[in-house]
Formats: sequence, C-alpha cells, structure tokens
Amino acid sequence: MSQRIIFAGTPDFAAQHLLALLKADYEVVAVYTQPDRATGRGQKLTPSPVKAVALDAGITVEQPSSLKDVDAQAVLASYNADLMVVVAYGQILPKVVLDAPRLGCINVHASLLPRWRGAAPIERAIEAGDQQSGVAIMQMDIGLDTGDVILESRVTIDTNETAASLYQKLLPAGTQALVEAVAKLFEGSAVATPQTDDLITYAHKIEKPETILDFSLDAVVLERKIRAFYPMRCCSFSYQGKLYKVHQASVITDDTAKAGQIIQYSADGLVIGCGNASLLITLLQPPGKKAQTFDQLINGRPDLFKKGSHIDS
Repeated sequence: MSQRIIFAGTPDFAAQHLLALLKADYEVVAVYTQPDRATGRGQKLTPSPVKAVALDAGITVEQPSSLKDVDAQAVLASYNADLMVVVAYGQILPKVVLDAPRLGCINVHASLLPRWRGAAPIERAIEAGDQQSGVAIMQMDIGLDTGDVILESRVTIDTNETAASLYQKLLPAGTQALVEAVAKLFEGSAVATPQTDDLITYAHKIEKPETILDFSLDAVVLERKIRAFYPMRCCSFSYQGKLYKVHQASVITDDTAKAGQIIQYSADGLVIGCGNASLLITLLQPPGKKAQTFDQLINGRPDLFKKGSHIDS
C-alpha cells in the first residue's frame, strides 16, 4: 500500500518536521506553504523555511492564498495522498481538504492537548506557570485543535524557561513523535484518544498591549510574562517617554516598595516595585540600542534611572 504524504507548514518549526519525514524516507509528494512574504528594508520576497527545504529536496511546492478555493482543492486532491501532515501552516483547512487523504490529516501541536489549544501554546504555558508541556500529534477535524490525540511527548518546563528554550525542547520531541505517529498510522496500529473537555484552555494570540509591563501586578506574574514572550515579543516599559525592552529579570521579596517605583539602579540591575514584591531587571535594551547588562549601562549613563522616580503609567 502506498505511503504518499502531503506536508503543509511555514516556519522553521515546521521545516524541521518536514526534514524529519524526509530523513525517515517517507514519500512527500507535495509541500504546501504560505505565499512568499516581503521582508527586510528592501521588502524582498522571501520564501518560507518550509519552501526552502522542499525546493532543496526537489519536492513540488504549492502556495495557494486559500484552500477554500475550489481550484486549489482540486489540485490538492490530484496528488492522491494517503496522509497530510500539518505543522504551523497558517491556514484553516476546510472539511473537503481534511477528508481528501486516505488517512486524513494530522497536526503537530506544541502543547499537551486539550491544554493550550490555539495560536500561542508555548508562550501561554510559561506565562501560566505550568511545570510541564509537550507535543501532541492530533487527528485533525473541523474544530480548533479539537481532534483526537494519536500520540504525545512530554517535556519539563524549568523555572528559568523562556519561549526560546522551550521551543528547543519541543522541537526534537515533536519530530520524533511525528515520525512515530506516521509509522503507526501506515501500519494501522495508531490509537486516537478523544480529548477531555474539562481540561480545555486556550492559548490566544499574543497582542502587543500584553507586552507592556503593568507594575501594579505581582512581580511573579511579570517575571513569567518576560520569559514567556522572549525573544520574539520582548516585554517593555516606558520611562520618561522612552520605551525599554526587558530581556531578563528575577523576583525580589520586598513588601515596602510602591508599584512602579524605582528602588535601585546599580551594576546589579534595576529594581522596580510591583503590586507584590519587586522585579530585578538584569538585561535591558534601551531604545535604538542592543540589550545591555547594567554594569554596561552604569558606565555609559550613571544617571539614566533615578532612585525614587516612577515608571510611566
């Protein structure tokens, strides 16, 4: 029996999963990815990481703007795929597409479903203080990450975990789980387990206002947020009308500090009072510059932050 696969994905996370399938010698007959995007100062059209891998492997690349288009659906069906693998593709698949392959479509999702369905599972897990995350291989249906789970792989979230470091843990867990799940599907030994409704949470897309630090919140909440959004969406605060990006911080137990008040500015870092305890910022990016430690900042601007002053509201 044939083992023809269509792969759909766009970013590097997806590209690494495509490479894993190719290394496992599966027959990928077509790759679907988002249309090339204009990037950089010159706004040059740039292919996605998935497209780059596919072209290098000599695989046909399809880039329809929407799979709701009847002609695009006909092209997909013409590949006579046995299975479609979807990893961070960036499009919703209509039912006619989900039903086209003999074994349907499976998705690699970066959480332990049904916890953190949706767009930002890595970030939301850290922000919530979860101690565990993982990857779920799911049989896709018309819902948002609602399909039955074929296989999952768990990883530990450390106390200093960032979105970047958790991504690096989930990548090998996901590629290994995908190859294993595909093998089970083609063997006919895969068992899909329905998700438990009472454990559902949603990882909503991160909006820019969320990245602005509100020092009336507990320091623990802000420290998690800083790690959760780093490095793609660094948290920031405004001081004297200028925006500073926070790259690294920790919590200091302090019940006397006022929320938003600068308690300390030294080579050790910037201490700002919060709703509960204080936040010690140790790596900061001033506007128009690279991230700096505070011994660097002190040497260049000893009067940059004034003790007793307040962060802009």
